[in-house]
Formats: sequence, C-alpha cells, structure tokens
Amino acid sequence: MSEPDTDTITRHNRWLTVPNTLSVIRFLGSWLMLWFAFRTQPNWVAGMFLFLTATDWLDGKLAVLLDQRSKVGPRLDTIADVTVYACLLGALLQLPHFSLRNESPYLTAAIGSYAVSVLYSLYKFRCIPSYHTRAAKTCWLFILVGVLSLFLQWSIWPLRIALAAVTLTNVEAILITRLAKEPLSDIEHFGLVNKPGRNKTKALRDQTDRSERT
Repeated sequence: MSEPDTDTITRHNRWLTVPNTLSVIRFLGSWLMLWFAFRTQPNWVAGMFLFLTATDWLDGKLAVLLDQRSKVGPRLDTIADVTVYACLLGALLQLPHFSLRNESPYLTAAIGSYAVSVLYSLYKFRCIPSYHTRAAKTCWLFILVGVLSLFLQWSIWPLRIALAAVTLTNVEAILITRLAKEPLSDIEHFGLVNKPGRNKTKALRDQTDRSERT
C-alpha cells in the first residue's frame, strides 16, 4: 500500500473544515433549541431541530464531495449528534404541550442501550464510539418523522418506532465494539468489522500514523 503524501496527511489532521464547522454549529444550536423550549416557543424548537438535522445530513455529504475527511471529524460529529438528542429530549420534556410519561419504556431502552454502548467502548478502547453506521444514519430520518409527527399532533407511534430503531442501532454498536480489534469509525454495518479496505477513515488514519512515525 502506498504511503500518503504530505498534503494528504495535512488534510487528514486539520480541524478547520466545512463538515467540522457544521458539527460545531449543530452542537451550539442544540443548546439554542433547548433555550427556546424554556421560553415555551415550540415552533422555534421544531424549526431549530429541522435546521440541525439538515446540518447533520450535509456534513457527511460535504466531507466526501470536498474531500475533507479528518481524524477529528467523526468524533466531533458524534458529540454533536449526542448533544442534539439530549437537548431535544430536554426540550420535549420542558414544553408543556407534550407528555412523554407513557413513552418512558421506549426512552429508557434507547438511553440505556446508548449508555451501555458508550461505557463498553470506553472500557475497551478508551473512547466513545463513532461508528456512523447505515442504521444510525437511518435513525435520523426516523427521529425526524417522529418529532414532526409529535409536533403536528398526528400520532405518537412514529416516535416510538424511532426510539425502537435507536435501541437496535445501539445494540449493533455494542456488537461492533465486541467484534472490533481497535476503534473504528464510518463503518456501514457490523458485518464489515475487521474486513480490510472497508473503513476509509481508519485506513487513512493508519496510513497517516505510519507516515508520521517514519
């Protein structure tokens, strides 16, 4: 395998990229969404969530289109995603328009399975998981539909389905951690664990690390 050139190493190690900037915007915007909830402005909460969801969809696409994959990118994206989820939950609990008391089993399963996934990865790899599987990306769509259905007072079932999907995605993340021999990121599903050439971010990171040691 050929070694990456200096320009590739520099691009892989940089922080200031368009996708990373979008992740930071999503992180900060999550707290603004929560602030709108404390001011009892559900329309602004819904609008901010739509905006934050759009940034999450865009950052991955732009990372590929602009060739701006970076070592820190998947971690920033994960931190931003978790912050959006946490602030969204806080916003829904704060707004008087909604009652999630009956949804506690779904919420407990989703939050609990994510906690187990994080703790397992911290125990095994000393880092939080940032797998960005196909299932995780699909969950964003489910969550989007579920939240919109809740705000528009259609049905609670789309949100329940979304939370069930999040739980299953977390179970897959636990399985990936169990099968993986080292930290991974940007892997489509657990069937690709430890298969060479299937993890582009990891492959570039390995090449970069080898080059930096020489």
